Amino acid sequence: MPPVNYRAQTTLITGASSGIGAEFARQFAARGSDLVLVARREERLRRLATELTAAHRVRVEVIPADLSLPRAGEHLAEQTNRRAIAVTSVVNNAAFGTAGPFHQQGPDRLRDEIAVDVTAVVDISRAFIDQLRAAGTGVLVNVASLAAYQPGPNLAVYSATKAFVLHFTEALWHESLGTGLRVLALSPGVTRTEFFDVLGTDEVSGPFPRQSAADVVTAALRALDRRTSPPSVVSGRLNWLAANSARLFSRRQAVQAMGRVNARMDAATAGPSASSTAA
Repeated sequence: MPPVNYRAQTTLITGASSGIGAEFARQFAARGSDLVLVARREERLRRLATELTAAHRVRVEVIPADLSLPRAGEHLAEQTNRRAIAVTSVVNNAAFGTAGPFHQQGPDRLRDEIAVDVTAVVDISRAFIDQLRAAGTGVLVNVASLAAYQPGPNLAVYSATKAFVLHFTEALWHESLGTGLRVLALSPGVTRTEFFDVLGTDEVSGPFPRQSAADVVTAALRALDRRTSPPSVVSGRLNWLAANSARLFSRRQAVQAMGRVNARMDAATAGPSASSTAA
């Protein structure tokens, strides 16, 4: 498969106001891609758009959106069509997590978590995949997590949503073979972003060093640059080892081990319902 010509791309990125999403925007713009930046915080998006337009002379559009609302993909497709923007690549990055025992989480917050982390990913992928496949030159990147590779006591819903994103995206990778569209599930570990700042990253990184958002996005682009890109990638060798080590243990052992790790995180957040948003 030929390499991605980013100068021919218009890439829609969700959760683009900070962290990994903003870094995707910077690295895609540096490669020449035009951008559509999506998040709730319009002021941040506009500052980033101004920065990237000045630095790289690319077209950057801003669409403020709350992805917890129904029909997120249809809304974004309507917005891009109205502006005559032909999206050829998509990065589904927006997500948030809640930490603490499941029975102490608010039902409305859990519904929003599933809406943003799962429903919006599916909805946006479906809204744009026909035109991505027709263009046959771009990428569809869905951001999963190291948490996708094992159950997560005290992160029960978040870990489950990311397992969904991982399996969903790997299936789309296979379905897209031969179309020219590169599909990738990206699984970061603990990353220096607002997501973990809220949860207390110094206490939850364990034996693994925190990566920067630049490290994570670079790992994704490195995978996409391969002649035959993989269906998924875990950023960082130690994170890759952690993701694959679960298969060495029984399910009981894996759940108990993650329970101990996540209990430390819950204690660090000093509350039963800490949460963080990448939007």
